[in-house]
Amino acid sequence: MKNIQTLLSEIGIEIPEDKKKDFETAFNENYKTVSEVNKLREARDNYKEQLETAQNALKEFEGVDVKDLQGKIDTLNNTLQTKETEYQQKIADMEFNSVLDSAISKSGAKNSKAVKALLDLDTLKTSKNQAEDITKALDDIKKDNDYMFTSDEPFQNPVYKTDTNNGKGDPMEAMRSAMGLPAEKK
Repeated sequence: MKNIQTLLSEIGIEIPEDKKKDFETAFNENYKTVSEVNKLREARDNYKEQLETAQNALKEFEGVDVKDLQGKIDTLNNTLQTKETEYQQKIADMEFNSVLDSAISKSGAKNSKAVKALLDLDTLKTSKNQAEDITKALDDIKKDNDYMFTSDEPFQNPVYKTDTNNGKGDPMEAMRSAMGLPAEKK
């Protein structure tokens, strides 16, 4: 997951430093991330399902004994509570994955799946301060496995041009000779 400034810089649009704060404020007021929209959709689907379940259950109660009805109401309440817990867990997982994907993207990982495999996801999910703990865990992985991340360091051993004929001679002749072909007649 990339933030808007990264996406803009990739297509060649740079925001001046003095305007970045105003841009972020305006963007956050007017647009939502995919994870926020998915969270709202999950909540909507949850309420729709609860309503449908309640309506179906009420249809079954027409002409039913009151004592039997009380038992069904208790069962329905337990079912609704279980579904609510499931949806809260799904929302928490989506939020965690969003924070995790964002942190991995910011860390410059070359392969997010490989980096996730090295993380203790269960511990990070139960963490009080997930964002800091994820960043710390990624830093630890980066120390041990720096080849999995892009580097801003310059090349230590750059490769230079290996022109052995010092600009003399015909390169096509050299190629023909290397391939075992006779020299071209002029």
